Order: sequence, then structure tokens, then C-alpha cells
Amino acid sequence: MTISKPRRISAAGTVTFRPGTNGVPDVLLVHRPRYDDWSLPKGKVDPDEYLVGCAVRETWEETSARVNLGVPVDRITYPVGGGLKEVSYWRARVTDERRHRAGSEVDEAAWFSVPKALRQLSYLDERAVLQKAANLTDSVPLVIVRHAKAMLRSHWTGRDQGRPLDERGRRQAKLLVPLLDAYGVRRLVSSAAVRCGKTLQPFAKSARLDVEGWNALTEEQAKDDPKAVATMMRRLVSEVTESGVPTAVCGHRPVLPVMLEAAGVPARSLQPGTALVAHLTPQGQVLDVEVHKPRI
Repeated sequence: MTISKPRRISAAGTVTFRPGTNGVPDVLLVHRPRYDDWSLPKGKVDPDEYLVGCAVRETWEETSARVNLGVPVDRITYPVGGGLKEVSYWRARVTDERRHRAGSEVDEAAWFSVPKALRQLSYLDERAVLQKAANLTDSVPLVIVRHAKAMLRSHWTGRDQGRPLDERGRRQAKLLVPLLDAYGVRRLVSSAAVRCGKTLQPFAKSARLDVEGWNALTEEQAKDDPKAVATMMRRLVSEVTESGVPTAVCGHRPVLPVMLEAAGVPARSLQPGTALVAHLTPQGQVLDVEVHKPRI
């Protein structure tokens, strides 16, 4: 007799904060009339959707609040309808808020001080998530992207820097838009090679940003002068932490080890279209690292 594994449902949500009174932050909770409970905003992931994109989208749909994500907080699992629901949570800050209209799923979205929210939440596991999130420090994300899948070198007759993305790579680049948007990226840096710039271009167009092309990050120049790559990445980390501006930088497989190590992240292999998020403290230290593989 074969025993089937329980169906697993992936979902994502946020622990969203805003400045409160007396230095105590407020946190955003929702009330669901179907269950008559108070919980953190969350929901199921759509096909080809990154979990972080789901967390931001569901928070907007349930609370009418726009948020940017910080560090991942925790993951909880509980049984639902003959399966298991796994919910990943991120620390978030509100960037825009509209008046919430009551609906069948959520009839109220409200802000509470952390102590009051801990008493208001209906579930012990979500209280633990909130407590953990409240104890985390602020950070700013630096997203390091390996360029999306490019046309094979054997199929390209021009200069290698001009080699474009292939069809799959162009789809990967488009799917990066909600991921970069989830972290509130407002600056884009890239190798001057076409395939790197084009990886960030869909988001650049969506967010009305320019892509800064750096010759030092190209494969050719990085091979001759890896120290220049390390110097530029350390400068970028300093600029990100000083300004607090979430930033994405796109590079090549052979150059990524130097880029990562200069940013304080141990080198690792990343497949095309992968985004590594280094959450930096104001002192430039890496608080946490998460890796988002391409959805296709």
C-alpha cells in the first residue's frame, strides 16, 4: 500500500511595521470574518510567482498597504484541508497606505502596538513570528543578480559583450520585476555587457530607473583586474548602507565570486537569473542572505 505525502500549499506574508508612539513600532494585523480571528496578512502563491512577490501582493490585497520587504523572519507550517500550508514571513515597512475597504475575506485591517498585537493575535505560532520580527534590526537590501539566460556563445558571431538574452532569459528578466519591486529597489547597477543590462531592463522600465553600466564588471575587464571589481563592490556596499537605498547589481558567473566576497557574502554558485539578497546593517555587515532561483 502506497502512502501519499500530504499536499503542501506555499504561502507568504509580512510582519509590517510603521513608527508608533514613544518609540514603540506599530504592526499591521487583519481580521477575517470567516474565522473571526486576528492574524498577520498572508496568502497563497500564484503560479510562477516568487514568494516575496506573493508576500507584498497579499499584504496589499488584504490591507490596502504598500510595503517593502526586509529580512526573512520565519516559516510556519500547519494542517489545512487534508494538506499542509507553509507560510513564509518577511519583515516589512509600509510605504503607502490607502483606506481599507471591508471584504468577505478581510473586514478590518488595523495597527496595534507590538505588545497589544501580541495579545490580539489569535495564533501562538504567529505571535512567535511577530516577536522574532520585532527583535530584528533594520537593514537595507543589496540584490546581486546573475544575468538571465543568454544566447549561446557558439550561436553568436559578434563581440561577446553584445551577446543578448535568449527567449527564456527574456522571460526570466520580466519575472524579476515583482521580486526587485518587493524589496523597493531604487538603484540599478550592471556590467556594461548587453546581457546584464537587459536582465535589469524590464524592472528599470517599470520603475522608471536608469541602469548604470560598469565596464569593470564585464568578464573581460574583471579577468584582467579583479581588484577593481572588489573595490567597486566595496564602494557600492558603502553607498547602499550610507544612503539606505535598496540596490540591485547584475554580473556574470566568473565575476560573481569576487562580487559576493567583496560584499561580505561567501561565494556560491548561482544559476542564470538567480537573485541573491544580502541584507546589510547600517554598518555594512550582512545581517541575512536569501537566494531566489528563477521561476522558469
